[in-house]
Amino acid sequence: MAAISEMHNPPHPGAVLREYMGDMDVTGMARHLHISRVTLSRILNGSAGISAEMSLRLGDALGTHPSFWYDMQASYDIWQAKQKKRPRIRRLDVAA
Repeated sequence: MAAISEMHNPPHPGAVLREYMGDMDVTGMARHLHISRVTLSRILNGSAGISAEMSLRLGDALGTHPSFWYDMQASYDIWQAKQKKRPRIRRLDVAA
């Protein structure tokens, strides 16, 4: 059974963050979040993920719930992992 939040090819949270930033530039947003411009740029370009700490910072800065960002990152990561070949794992038979 698929999870309700499961999407087909969900966007990287950096793409969504870019929309939330509106006209604010990377340098200004990075300063506001107290992170380096490089760190923010990596998130926006999809080469870095959003950590729990970053989720808290984004929640504070943008008025969103931190889990919005953290859950979006988890959905993205799980979808990406499902696209890779992996070994077949049998379910364990464990006593309840």
